[in-house]
Parts: sequence; C-alpha cells; structure tokens
Amino acid sequence: MTAIPAPRDERLLPPPTRSTEEVGFWGMALFLITESSLFAYLIGSYFYLAVSNREWPPAGIELPKLQLPLIMTAALLLSSVVGYWAEKGIEHGRHGRFRTGLVVAMLLGLAFLVLQGFEYHDKLKHMHPQEHAYPSIFFTITGFHGAHVAMGVLLMAYLGLRELLGHFDERRHLAVKNVFLYWHTVDGVWLVILSSLYLSPHLYR
Repeated sequence: MTAIPAPRDERLLPPPTRSTEEVGFWGMALFLITESSLFAYLIGSYFYLAVSNREWPPAGIELPKLQLPLIMTAALLLSSVVGYWAEKGIEHGRHGRFRTGLVVAMLLGLAFLVLQGFEYHDKLKHMHPQEHAYPSIFFTITGFHGAHVAMGVLLMAYLGLRELLGHFDERRHLAVKNVFLYWHTVDGVWLVILSSLYLSPHLYR
C-alpha cells in the first residue's frame, strides 16, 4: 500500500518569483491599455466621420471654442504634477505632503468637471447629440472622458480615506501608485482629445 505523503509546510516553499505589488501594478497597466484602446477607437471614428463629410464640423456648427478647454487642460496637467508630488511624498513617509497633494489634485479634477459642465451648457444651446454625427461623437468622447475624470476623483477620495485609516507608509502604497497611474493616463488621453476635437478643426476648415 502506497504511503500518503505528509503535507508540505508552506513556510518551506520558495518565495514567489513576482511580488504582489508587481502583479497589482501590471493589472492596472493592462486595464489602462484596454481603456486607452477604447478611446483610440472613438477618436478613430471621429476622424472617419471628418473625412467622410465635405465640411467638418458641418455647416451651421461653429468651430470649437478654445478658452475653456485650454483652462481645463491646465487644470488636468497641474493635477498630474501635484499628484506625482504627492505620490513621491508617501514613498518617503511624508504624510502631510501626500495629503496636501491629494486634496489639491482632487480639487483640480473637480474644477475640470465644473468647467466641462459650463462648456456643455453653452454647446447644448447650439447643438444636441441626436441632431448630427458631429455632436453625437463629440459628446460621446468628451462625456466618456469626463466619466473617467469623475472616477479618478472618487479613487483619490478613496485614497484619502485609507490614508486617514493609516493604511499607507513608505513600503505600503501600491494603491497610491495605481490610482495616479490611472490619473496620468486619463490626463494623457485628454491631450489627444484636445488635439483631435478642439484644435484640428481650426487647421482644416
């Protein structure tokens, strides 16, 4: 009769080849690749519609105004800089710096959303999503991006709660890295949107 081997002591097993932090980081990175791909498809659809129409934006629709979008861009870029500063703060155990940077980055993200609300209020006076392909794709892309900004603000609020509970220090801050990786990606996508939807129509019309 074959003897049943005794169970192995897990403490004697070799350590995993990859740390939990590395797996968590790459999980977020792969998620962001899929989200970026979706934006790429949407922006590709925008340019497909642009080359399929003789005039883009169509006649009767004014060129995108640049004042508010440029202010919104400044807010997002500054929030990324502040977010990076906050992230480096927690890496060095500087909790005050992390909290300050986190709050400022959240406020700048909220400012972006408020300004986008003003922009939508102005644009809806002149065009509605169901009227033509142009307003439909415009509101789809910018609205989808705005939803990502709102999610980023909520994620930073979640970080703030965890910070108050003492979950982060110099060695434990994977969630901070992942949230700000998400935030930097959302900000980078906005630069593509700004160039495609706001600036490019001024070049070829």
